Amino acid sequence: MEYRKLGDSGIEASVVALGAWAIGGWMWGGTEEEAAVKTIQASLDNGVNFIDTAAIYGYGRSEEIVGRAINGRRDKVVLATKCGLRWDLKKGDFYFYGTEEGISLGPAKYEVYKYLHPDSIKEEVERSLKRLGTDYIDLYQTHWQESTTPIEDTITALLKLKEQGKIRAIGASNTNIEQLKAYGSSIDTDQERFSMLNLRMEQDGTMTHCRENNISVLAYSPLVHGLLTGKMTPDRQFKEGDLRRGNPCFNIESRQKVAAMLNEFVPIANKHNATISQLVIAWTFSRPGVTHVLCGARTQEQAVENAAAGELVLDEEDIQAINSTIEP
Repeated sequence: MEYRKLGDSGIEASVVALGAWAIGGWMWGGTEEEAAVKTIQASLDNGVNFIDTAAIYGYGRSEEIVGRAINGRRDKVVLATKCGLRWDLKKGDFYFYGTEEGISLGPAKYEVYKYLHPDSIKEEVERSLKRLGTDYIDLYQTHWQESTTPIEDTITALLKLKEQGKIRAIGASNTNIEQLKAYGSSIDTDQERFSMLNLRMEQDGTMTHCRENNISVLAYSPLVHGLLTGKMTPDRQFKEGDLRRGNPCFNIESRQKVAAMLNEFVPIANKHNATISQLVIAWTFSRPGVTHVLCGARTQEQAVENAAAGELVLDEEDIQAINSTIEP
């Protein structure tokens, strides 16, 4: 496994991280807690030391599962979580209605707001620490940006937590270039959606800004919720509550087009004795500016497969061949 630093924090994290959104089950058709714990531990046993979760994932459930899984090995884990989405406080920018299973089109049990006021952050970090069963968080990130709190006030609150030793590094997520610049030198990481099918960061100047300012880029959804694993068959059905159910990206035509693209990668994968998933992950962290790749897993087998991608080294010929396939 390759390890890289998170910005200027001095923290070294595995290039392949475990993204713990799906582990919480919310928006993924539910979860089985024992299997989730074993999946996390399988990641740790295979070189992954970086786990990324968030308070909103299952309304705290993902954090609780992660906390349980790392009990007794906390000092071996780079633990990242996020703040800024409140389902118990109607302040800030309204984001969505939520149920225990996912997002609702109309009024539901939860009303989720984007809110990054210092008082809210102070409350959130304490709740996350309790759920995770720890007294510090390695990387604390603002999950989504909002319009009612100046970024300077949010930064001040996060820096205070850092001074208190409750967090070690600061990150932002789901930003635009103006917001990222407003965070200035206070952040070590920027977590954004990035994949072969979504190169927005490279097109709007975000990646360049991060590279020039030593901000680590954490790419999430690199496998596009399983679409780029090479295992998504056209007849695959999704459970009620699964975010992929009814999503145009996962209709039969889309899956067929992606399958055709991935089929072009087979000779390269065979050359490295790798799976398609591993090849896609390695391509992602080989992209200039991308430092870490957040990969979800729901089984021990998936966790082991993803972790092994951290040892895959692609040469320039491999990368050019892949790029020439995805560019059209």
